[in-house]
Amino acid sequence: MTNEKVYAMSFAKVYPLLVAKANKKGRTRDEVDQVVCWLTGYTAEDIKSAAEGSVSYGDFFRNAPAPNPNRKLIRGVICGIRVENVEEPLMQEIRYLDKLVDELARGKSMDKILRRPADT
Repeated sequence: MTNEKVYAMSFAKVYPLLVAKANKKGRTRDEVDQVVCWLTGYTAEDIKSAAEGSVSYGDFFRNAPAPNPNRKLIRGVICGIRVENVEEPLMQEIRYLDKLVDELARGKSMDKILRRPADT
């Protein structure tokens, strides 16, 4: 699938898949929302509106009100790709969310998922 196809997908179609992945492992929609809010700066209400609307996945990230600067601390592999090495910025944002939801589904604590610089 090309990046443009991913960007054009409806957030309303992707979001339930993220929630389902977390739910299968005993995590909640609220926890998914917490991760999305941390990453993007959206509120839970913003996420709900986007999930009920027609915003594209790409626009959801392009229009993020306050991308968390600590998102650059996200490292690791998702779908066989190291997120820190993704060259296209928008795709990297999408992979960051994939990685965070994956960590949530794997049972990682929220303290570890929501990165903070080592010196704090």
